[in-house]
Formats: sequence, structure tokens, C-alpha cells
Amino acid sequence: MLVYRFLPIMALTVACTPQDLPHPTRSAQFERYPDRLFSTFETQCTGPGEQFEKVGNRVFECTELLPPDTTAFLILNYDGYPQDLPKSVMRMTSTKNTSGYRVDAELFFNVPQKAGPAVKVPVESKALDQALGELFQKMGGSPT
Repeated sequence: MLVYRFLPIMALTVACTPQDLPHPTRSAQFERYPDRLFSTFETQCTGPGEQFEKVGNRVFECTELLPPDTTAFLILNYDGYPQDLPKSVMRMTSTKNTSGYRVDAELFFNVPQKAGPAVKVPVESKALDQALGELFQKMGGSPT
């Protein structure tokens, strides 16, 4: 997934250069619409089992199939439906405001159910939040 691919590169950058790190975050403010961020997001979502989709006005998702052990864990623990496998979802949403555009990133596991809506299991990670903050900063945003 996009963020996981950037983590090793960002870790090397952080380890090798003295700098003020952005605080861990999943949101950033951009003066202009962040075309480069979203085109990079789309370009990086091309691996096996990955799918990029524009799901709404300024809402983009990269979904990815999970390894068998993670898939089984999610199905068993969240009463998933084995005929519709859980996926990892990275969603980026852009919202216009008075200062330009706010971008919010969300990472979760989507666990389909046999009946009713899918269960959305949030993924919490300080390392991921740190990587997102740095990615936003590299793309011209100010992490919030």
C-alpha cells in the first residue's frame, strides 16, 4: 500500500538528516488543490491485489487484499463473510476551506458481513501517522 512503501524511504530520510519532524497526523492543510499528492497516491496503488478508485467528489481510495492470516483473523473476529474477503483501505479526502484544501487520510480494514453493512476496523499506528505527516509535508502541505 502507498504508505507502507514510503515508510522505509522516510525512515532513512529521517535517520540521515537532522530536521524538525512533523507531528504524527492524518490531516494536512494545502494552499492549493494537492494534485501531485493524489496522482502519486493513484500511481502507487498498482500492485498485485490493489485497486484505486475515486469514490466521491474529492474522495480517493486504494484497496488491497490482505495476507491469508490477516484475512482469517478479521473474518473470525469480526464475523466476516468468507465469500467476500476483507480488504485494507487507505482513503484520502480533500475538503475545500477558506485556507485552501484540507486532506484527511484514513486507514481501516473493511470486513464485509453476510447481512448488513461491512464492519470498518480502524488501523491505529504512530509510525503510520508519522509517515503520513512527512508525506503531506513533502507534497507541500502543513500537517495539522
